[in-house]
Amino acid sequence: MRDYEATYAVNRRRWDEAAPIHAASGFYGVERFKAGEDKLGPIEQAEIGDVAGKRLVHLQCHFGLDTLSLARRGAIVTGYDFSPSALAIARQLAAETGLAAEFVEGNLYDAPAKLPRASFDIAYVTCGAINWLPDIKGWAKVVASLLAPGGFLYLLEGHPAANMLDQRRIEDPIVPTYDYFQGPEPLVFTESETYTEDGVKLANRVMHEWIHSLSSVIGGLLDAGFALDWFHEHDRLAWKLFACMTRAEDGMYDMPPGHPKLPLLYSLKARKPG
Repeated sequence: MRDYEATYAVNRRRWDEAAPIHAASGFYGVERFKAGEDKLGPIEQAEIGDVAGKRLVHLQCHFGLDTLSLARRGAIVTGYDFSPSALAIARQLAAETGLAAEFVEGNLYDAPAKLPRASFDIAYVTCGAINWLPDIKGWAKVVASLLAPGGFLYLLEGHPAANMLDQRRIEDPIVPTYDYFQGPEPLVFTESETYTEDGVKLANRVMHEWIHSLSSVIGGLLDAGFALDWFHEHDRLAWKLFACMTRAEDGMYDMPPGHPKLPLLYSLKARKPG
């Protein structure tokens, strides 16, 4: 695999800057979380199942809202992320709420060296995580290495069929713009604000991303030894991918009335045999 250190550095700078913006944003509702609100989205709540007493690793945990929500549900949680800025906020939130959680800093592909191998019952990965990773087969092997026999991965992620589309202005059509079958080179985007849309301008505006086809994700998991328990597709999103989308009362984004429904998210549960 080619050297992606420059890409990691670009993305890390952006996430380091974005983390405090996100923590202060109404989009994430940190104060409501402190008051006891569960910050898992409606899809995760319906699908994750009982996590009480389970050893759970949240990969690419950002500043830990989902991690700590899972701790509140009784899981024994470890959050892992490459942004020291985000993890500092996560540790502060854990201290303020009294929730037990460990947060570890590191590149995703270094996780087997930084986390205890074959020790987790659940690996949790959601929404806007694997698009930052160049090597999806390598990712699947990392996840497999962290799970104990019989443990499972819960993945909820943006649908690649939607990620290949674009709409910049509400009056524009939604059109195919990016390759579904992307090669090794990243897509390079320049955005002055984050998806929280709260008007704060970023100094670090460049980000590198990948579109991973469904076949590459599921194939990578099968190659890593996983068995697929189930696979679901969803017509809602946790962020505003297209300008025409509207936010519902539960915080999810929908296509406007009358627009054809699109596959916007997918979720799966994959188990490590044992």
